Amino acid sequence: MTSKIAFIGTGLMGGPMARHLAQHHPVSVWNRSPEKSLALADVARVAVSPSDAARGADVVISMLIDGPVTEKTLKDGGVIAAAADGALVIDMASVEPDCDRRLAAHADSLGKRLIDAPVSGGVKGAEEKTLSIFVGGSEDDFADALPVLSRLGRPTHMGAVGAGQTAKLANQLIVGITIGAVAEAFALARAGGCDLATLREALRGGFADSRILDLHGSRMVRGDYTPGGRSVAQLKDLDNALALAGEQALSLPLSESVRASFRDLVKNRDGAELDHAAYYLWLQAIQKR
Repeated sequence: MTSKIAFIGTGLMGGPMARHLAQHHPVSVWNRSPEKSLALADVARVAVSPSDAARGADVVISMLIDGPVTEKTLKDGGVIAAAADGALVIDMASVEPDCDRRLAAHADSLGKRLIDAPVSGGVKGAEEKTLSIFVGGSEDDFADALPVLSRLGRPTHMGAVGAGQTAKLANQLIVGITIGAVAEAFALARAGGCDLATLREALRGGFADSRILDLHGSRMVRGDYTPGGRSVAQLKDLDNALALAGEQALSLPLSESVRASFRDLVKNRDGAELDHAAYYLWLQAIQKR
């Protein structure tokens, strides 16, 4: 039987994801900025509220900005309550692990299920259906989600609810630190007289090669900071990761340093809505010479 899907949050990432799913399932969509859901009117039913989108849905996918918005929408906004009996709610946003644990308990109290399934891969991954998807939940719920999630990328079961979010936070530490490393390497090379486009190609295939060098390095070379992953979202993930580290009495010096850089970029240098490759712009802005 084809699942009826509600997709809550159709922005940079959610828009292409919802469009892919609409090729195989009846989909209802909602977004806080109506124009973003209206852009999907050719393939999906545009709902007037999040609970309207979720009404009677077998699967609800949430792709909202952060934990507070997610909890307010799914719980207080009645999304979970409106879904069909036994529905599977999939939170694909990047939120605090405890947020999804609370929401899973709320869903269970209503006879429904919730798993966390945050993603990595940015807008490009969403458009190309190549997202890495980190899933937290029971094995049975993971199996039920697999047919839907596999249409969007590569799902991996990480453990109980919250484990997917923890894996995503680990991913974001690597992303943030590596963006910083590429940006600083480029700054050094440029100051020493290297052409950055030539340097990037020369580094390909060696130990310094990475997905970050490929995609974000290309952005730095071109000076294109149109967001695929916003700096404000990167900062949110670093904050959540370091909060979790604090709970475990872990010291993560590189992560602390990179967070301070992104905080300055976002809070003081108008970088919130720029791609997180804009760390390179921040690096240029702080130079004394």
